[in-house]
Amino acid sequence: MPTILLVDDEVRMLDLLELYLAPHGFSCMKCEDSTEVEKYLEKNPMIQLVLLDLMMPKKDGWTVCQEIRAKFKVPIIMLTARDQTEDVVKGLNSGADDYITKPFSEEELLARIQAVLRRTGVEKKGISYKELYVNEESREVIYVGESISMTKTEFELLCLFLKHPNRVFPREDLVMLIWGYDTEIEGRTVDSHLRNVREKLRSAGFPIEQHLQTVWGVGYKWDAS
Repeated sequence: MPTILLVDDEVRMLDLLELYLAPHGFSCMKCEDSTEVEKYLEKNPMIQLVLLDLMMPKKDGWTVCQEIRAKFKVPIIMLTARDQTEDVVKGLNSGADDYITKPFSEEELLARIQAVLRRTGVEKKGISYKELYVNEESREVIYVGESISMTKTEFELLCLFLKHPNRVFPREDLVMLIWGYDTEIEGRTVDSHLRNVREKLRSAGFPIEQHLQTVWGVGYKWDAS
C-alpha cells in the first residue's frame, strides 16, 4: 500500500484527494502547513510520493519542492489551478516529477501517480501498511519513524505477510517458503519466530494483535480489514 503525503492549505481539497485515492489502495497523510513538509518526510520514511499544491501561504509549492528535492529522493507531483506554460516549466525545473492542473479527473490523477511510481521505481523499494514501513533493499522495519530490529527470518516472515494480506498460510507452507524444501524445521519454530515478530511490533506500539492473527488448527494470516 503506497503512502502519499498530501500537501494543501485547503482541508476540503485534502479530503477530496484522500476520497479519490484511498479506495485504490493508497495510504494518505495530510499536511495543511507548507512549512511542516520536511518534518513529515523526516519522521515518516514510508512516504513514497508527495502531491503538492502550488499556491499556499507561508511557502509556495515551488519553494517547498526545491527544499524537498535538496534533501529527499521522494517523487513530487504538483497540483495547481495555474496552467500557464511558464508555471508548468517553473514547477518541473523546481524538481517536480509531474504537474497536474485543476480541475482534474480521478482517472487522470490515478494514472499520473501510477506512472510516476513506475518511472521512479519507488514502489519496488518498500512496503507500507498504515504507519509501518518495511524496506526490502535496506532490510529496515520502521514504525512512526522508529526503527525496529529484526532477524533475517523475522524480517522475511513479516514481508511475506505484508505482501499477501488476508491470505492464510499453513505452518508447512511458511516453512517451505522461508526455510526451503530440504529443511528439518518444524511448525513450532515458525510459532517461535512469529511470537518474536509480534512482541517486537507490539513493543514499538504497532497494533499487531489486530493484524497478525493465528488461524487455529491451520496457521497464520495478516488481517488487513
